[in-house]
Amino acid sequence: MTNSGATFINIGERTNVTGSAKFRKLIEADDYAAAVEVAREQVENGAQIIDVNMDEGLLDSEAAMVTFLNLIAAEPDIARVPVMIDSSKWSVIEAGLKCVQGKGIVNSISMKEGEEPFLEQARKVLSYGAAVVVMAFDEEGQADTAERKISICERAYKLLTEEVCFPPEDIIFDPNIFAVATGIEEHNNYGVDFIEATRAIKEKLPYVHVSGGVSNLSFSFRGNNLVREAMHSVFLYHAIAAGMDMGIVNAGQLAIYEDIEPELRTRVEDVILNRRDDATDRLLEAAERFKGQGGKRKVEDLSWREAPVEERITHALVSGIATFIVEDTEEARQKATRPLHVIEGPLMDGMNVVGDLFGSGKMFLPQVVKSARVMKQAVAHLMPFMDKEKEELGLEGARAAGKILLATVKGDVHDIGKNIVGVVLQCNNYEVIDLGVMVPAQKILETARENGVDIIGLSGLITPSLDEMCHVAAEMEREGFDIPLLI
Repeated sequence: MTNSGATFINIGERTNVTGSAKFRKLIEADDYAAAVEVAREQVENGAQIIDVNMDEGLLDSEAAMVTFLNLIAAEPDIARVPVMIDSSKWSVIEAGLKCVQGKGIVNSISMKEGEEPFLEQARKVLSYGAAVVVMAFDEEGQADTAERKISICERAYKLLTEEVCFPPEDIIFDPNIFAVATGIEEHNNYGVDFIEATRAIKEKLPYVHVSGGVSNLSFSFRGNNLVREAMHSVFLYHAIAAGMDMGIVNAGQLAIYEDIEPELRTRVEDVILNRRDDATDRLLEAAERFKGQGGKRKVEDLSWREAPVEERITHALVSGIATFIVEDTEEARQKATRPLHVIEGPLMDGMNVVGDLFGSGKMFLPQVVKSARVMKQAVAHLMPFMDKEKEELGLEGARAAGKILLATVKGDVHDIGKNIVGVVLQCNNYEVIDLGVMVPAQKILETARENGVDIIGLSGLITPSLDEMCHVAAEMEREGFDIPLLI
């Protein structure tokens, strides 16, 4: 079992003209081809939803939204993730809803103008079949305390579910993430307020989700990326444990919780959890020492290269560092009896560490994606040696140990685990039929029957995938399959 961090959804924030100067300049220059590449990069870095915002005074926001959404709909590797239509203007949201592919998400509606406009917009969102982000914002303004956040969300939930019949599973509450460490005493508890509100919302309001704009938290430290990324990672570690399901983040820039320099991590936690009166001053002092180091691991710190090769491989996998992986894999191969032993030994040991960190909420999906890419590069180096070994042993063309079908189930695009399992099985002389991702139950069963497979293996990461796996299992039973099902 894993905690809720294993299914936390990263919402990419870079396709937003108000949050990304680069993206804004591309849209203003009518360079939509390059703007589409920004979206692609977000997905490649692990974003599972992309937030699209075109709210810029000099733009025709409606036209820009429609143009961009139509373009990304034609890109399969981008269109496989949902789109969050983000605007403070209802006309822009509705323009986006009319052309977005699949189930969209509206960001956002609130009760700041009262109940009637709120209900009217909610009914329109429902008519388009979209999910909705609801801000903790009412006629009195944005909620800043845990009590106000909870009260507004309870009121909105009652209105949406009882008067609009809005599906609660399509409601995403945003209880407002505000900047901490601002030097203003009233702001010191903002992190705790969000975390406690999240916990109460998930306990009191069945089936809803909780999201937030994570970068708001670290606004006081603009220009110090290392500190900002540490703040985001620490905040998510605690907020996810309280029930936060998703967040708008730069999916490619999240520090690994346990890799944060211990002193910095402690001082960040003191601020976010409001544990000390002098927490802000202490973090400011530490921030000066870390300023200018950027958000990435310093390449000049190569002390880990002095460790044994097994530890170096684990470090590279956990940190997503591909620079030395071929060199280290080759060193491990020369020490091993067979190239397969490198996969089953140090490489899988390293991925097990990645899995443990991910399961405990100390790594996030974009980091796991990087780890998988490093693993893939290591395996690619070993494959020619394994092929040569088969040839020398006269096993080339020999009967496979078995035939296994692998697929990520319908509704899920995550294939990291499936790909690793496939490599290990192939290395052990199994024939693997990999159907890829988003595979419907009927295609899985038809392919299994046509190819006479011995085992069906299903993969997935998000919670709804469990229901789809149950559906596949039920269909297998209904159609009389008597082969094992590997989950």
